[in-house]
Amino acid sequence: MTSGTNAAVRVGLVGAGPWARTVHAPGLAAHPGVELTGVWARRPEAAVELAAGVGAVAVADFDELLGGVDAVAFAVPPSVQGGLAVRAVRAGKHVLLEKPVADSVAAAQDVVAAVEAAGVASMVVFIRRFAPETEQWLADVRAEGGWAGGTAQWLSGALLGGDYSSSPWRQAGGALGDVGPHVLDLLDAALGPVARVLSAHRGEPDLWQLVLEHEGGARSTATLSMRLPMRPTVTSVSVFGQAGQRELVGRKTQPPECYARLLDEFLALVHSGKTCHPLDVRHGLHIQRTLEAVLLAVQER
Repeated sequence: MTSGTNAAVRVGLVGAGPWARTVHAPGLAAHPGVELTGVWARRPEAAVELAAGVGAVAVADFDELLGGVDAVAFAVPPSVQGGLAVRAVRAGKHVLLEKPVADSVAAAQDVVAAVEAAGVASMVVFIRRFAPETEQWLADVRAEGGWAGGTAQWLSGALLGGDYSSSPWRQAGGALGDVGPHVLDLLDAALGPVARVLSAHRGEPDLWQLVLEHEGGARSTATLSMRLPMRPTVTSVSVFGQAGQRELVGRKTQPPECYARLLDEFLALVHSGKTCHPLDVRHGLHIQRTLEAVLLAVQER
C-alpha cells in the first residue's frame, strides 16, 4: 500500500482470544478502509474458527501472515506481543499493539527501536481514549488547567468469572497489568506525564493502591481491582484544582465503537506516511516504565 492513497490497508490479525473475537476481528472486518486478509494464532483451531466468522482466512504461519499484509493488529499476551511485534516491524509492517506493549521495559524498548529504525506507524490500543465522552472530558480539562491533582478507580469482578478470567497473564498481573495501563494513560493525559511513583501497595483481593507525581507537580491516586464483585464495573477518573472538580464516570461508549474510531486514526496515520502519534509505541513505553516503577515500589515496601 502506498502512503497518501485511499487504498484499503491490508491488515493481519494475530490472536484469537476473547478480545480478538469481540473487538479486533469484527472491527477490522467491518471497517471500510481495512481488508482483513488473514488471522494467525498459536492455536490453529481458534484461528480457523475466528477467521470463518468474519470472512477472513486463517494462516498456519506468522511469516505467511506477514507476507500478505501492510499492517498487523495484535491481540495476544504482552509476553508474546513484544517479540512478534519486532518481527512484524522489521518486515516493514505498521503495527496496532495492545497494552502493555511487552512484558518488560527492555522488551518494549526493543519494539520502539524497531519502529524507529523501520519508519513505520504504530499505535497502542488505549481504547478509552477514543470514546467521545473521554475526548470531551480531556478537552475541557486541558482548556481549564490549574489542576492540583486527581484520582481514579477501576473496580470489577472480571477475574472472578467470565471470558477474561481464564487468561493466565491477566490472573498473574491482576488489575495493574490489564486495566492499569488505561488508568495510568488517562491520568497522564489529564495531569501531564507521570514523573514518579511515590508509593504503591498490592493487597487482597487484587487491590492496588497507587500514589503518583506528575510533571508540573500535580499528584494523583489510583485504586484498582479485578477481583471485587462489582456489577457493573466501577470506573471513574477525576481532577481537582482551581476550577473545582471535573469527573469522567463510567463507560458510555462501548469498545467496538471506540475501536472503529481508533482505526480511523490508525489508517490516517498509515496513509499520511507519518510515524508519530500521541498514542504510539513511544507512549506505550512510557506507560510500561510507569508499570515497572509501580512493581518496584510494591517490592520495596
